[in-house]
Amino acid sequence: MPNYRPPVEPAGTPVKVTLAAGAPLYRVHSSRRGAGSFNPVPSHCLYGGGRFDSTSCDVYGHLYAGLTPEAAVSETVLHSLPFDPVGGARLVPRVAVTGRRLSVLRLTASVDVVSLVTGQDLAAVHQDSWLVQAEARDYPYTRDWAHWIRRHTDPWAQGFLWSSKREPGERALVLFADRCPPGLLAETADEPVDFATAEGRRWLDQALLPYHARLAP
Repeated sequence: MPNYRPPVEPAGTPVKVTLAAGAPLYRVHSSRRGAGSFNPVPSHCLYGGGRFDSTSCDVYGHLYAGLTPEAAVSETVLHSLPFDPVGGARLVPRVAVTGRRLSVLRLTASVDVVSLVTGQDLAAVHQDSWLVQAEARDYPYTRDWAHWIRRHTDPWAQGFLWSSKREPGERALVLFADRCPPGLLAETADEPVDFATAEGRRWLDQALLPYHARLAP
């Protein structure tokens, strides 16, 4: 599937889902960056970057989040973390959480996103679960598909919504700065969970426990 180029037109009508104003979003992000700030830097077309980042082929600010804390943690901290073949807990390297925190945001307005949750949703954009389940080596291809989906949902699609790869019961999303109004994301009264603190590390260990994982000593 990664070597299959997008067709001229979608196979069907991309599925629109509306996230209501006031809905909370959870984001694991660098402590140096505001919780609601979009990443303005395009990724390289071939190397590094995230699943649906912008590139020089389609430049836009992007912001990843989860609809639950579990989705946010799973999509970042558990990213590509293998299980121990002898049954021990998966160890999250300290470097993976250095300088990071979890923040809670609130949508100040409703947003329309392309749903990539079900097989029917994916078929509507000529895709299957590969698009949202592929590992990082295929991200250059998933980014190309993202650009194609954006072109065919211009101007209404303000982001994508899909099932988290590491926690399929929860939803992850990406929002596009060029299609979102200023001030869309407001910080809430919830105190950020700073992973640099002992309290933050305890919180994270508790969040990781159901996934048979914990922070490395």
